[in-house]
Amino acid sequence: MRGRKERQGGAIKDPRMPSPGGGLQGIASTSYSDRFIPTRTASRLDALDMRTINNNGNSHGGHIQGGGSGGQGGQHQSGDRDESAHVYNTLLKHELSMPPSPPSPFETSPFSNTSVAGLPFTRRSSRKIARSPFKVLDAPALADDFYLNLVDWSSQNILAVGLGACVYLWSASTSKVTTLCDLGPQDCVCSVSWTQRGTYLAVGTNQGEVQIWDVTKSRCIRTVEGHRSRVGCLAWNSHTLSSGSRDRNILQHDVRSPEHFNSRLVGHRSEVCGLKWSPDGRELASGGNDNQLFIWNNSSLTPRLRFVEHTAAVKAIAWSPHQHGLLASGGGTADRCIRFWNTSTNTALHAVDTGSQVCNLMWSKNVNELVSTHGYSQNQIIVWRYPSLTKLTTLTGHTLRVLYLAMSPDGQTIVTGAGDETLRFWNVFPSQRLQGNEDSSAWSSIHSCIR
Repeated sequence: MRGRKERQGGAIKDPRMPSPGGGLQGIASTSYSDRFIPTRTASRLDALDMRTINNNGNSHGGHIQGGGSGGQGGQHQSGDRDESAHVYNTLLKHELSMPPSPPSPFETSPFSNTSVAGLPFTRRSSRKIARSPFKVLDAPALADDFYLNLVDWSSQNILAVGLGACVYLWSASTSKVTTLCDLGPQDCVCSVSWTQRGTYLAVGTNQGEVQIWDVTKSRCIRTVEGHRSRVGCLAWNSHTLSSGSRDRNILQHDVRSPEHFNSRLVGHRSEVCGLKWSPDGRELASGGNDNQLFIWNNSSLTPRLRFVEHTAAVKAIAWSPHQHGLLASGGGTADRCIRFWNTSTNTALHAVDTGSQVCNLMWSKNVNELVSTHGYSQNQIIVWRYPSLTKLTTLTGHTLRVLYLAMSPDGQTIVTGAGDETLRFWNVFPSQRLQGNEDSSAWSSIHSCIR
């Protein structure tokens, strides 16, 4: 009867068990029971010598039997061990040489184990960021003024720096330094900003003027007026130049128009110290010494959004190039926080207390990370991962507030400036090519398999 064990002499006997005479005799080709027991027909158990099984069905391998001399028992034990080792090695060799089992019909993955194991998946290692700058330049007379913006890096790989009354240009390709302009003893440089193509440089002055220079010709091609006090921040949007001043106004200059300015944006109650256009050119973010952050449309005269959560001056402003409408802003000494906003939905997203004055913010072009520079009291540089807001590294070296920040055209290097009159260059972000390879290598391999 299938699936039933026969009782003999008060003990349960399985018809598949060997006969007392030794060796496997009469093994049923197929047996069934109420439990699933995997078949062992492929293991070739009939090739084994089971002479060590005694008449009671017990193996001598489990313990030493017999009352002979010690030497005789030791020889018997040694023989059993040798024979057991031989049996084990035979089984192991057989199992390793067996062909792979056919795939299960219940397998849900489109790949077999061998095909998945062969895919070139790579484990992303944590990126190491050098803790020291690879270059340090002297910048005598670099002002220790929180409200100024004196450093900018062009798409042509030229660094512009305002030192006192002069603007100097440093070529990152040749390390050559040239003097672009000298405003004279009665004026000084308060801000510099390159056009997107890197051929023209706007210079904001302490007298309230904005000069536009053709760098290739080293010539001032235009001077626009309209502010009554120093121009501490500038921002280009195609042919439109926005300027923020201590007179609390923002002027929009269309450089194609003969007028000095085309519109005046009024809203801040104190000096405007931060200006940034969104990547799509539709929104302008402005920060002021009145602790407020405004969002303006490219055609509006009043702010579309007002954020008042900061408790100190808002100079640090940065739009994300990776997510539409994502804006980061940082507050001064009494605030110390970096805040994130969704300007599309008018909502506050995250906030992190950095422990010190936030002087600048800038998003990486290549990865979803950003860098912040700080003043009182730690004078540090921090690289953050977004949206987790975990610190990737903290860089130190400046002895005074890190007031100025710019990024190289390839997005890998940043330059920081401080009141200690030094410019320091740091490699903090990966290249876009390497980042793209890391992100797409695994998927491209799988995608090619699917096709």
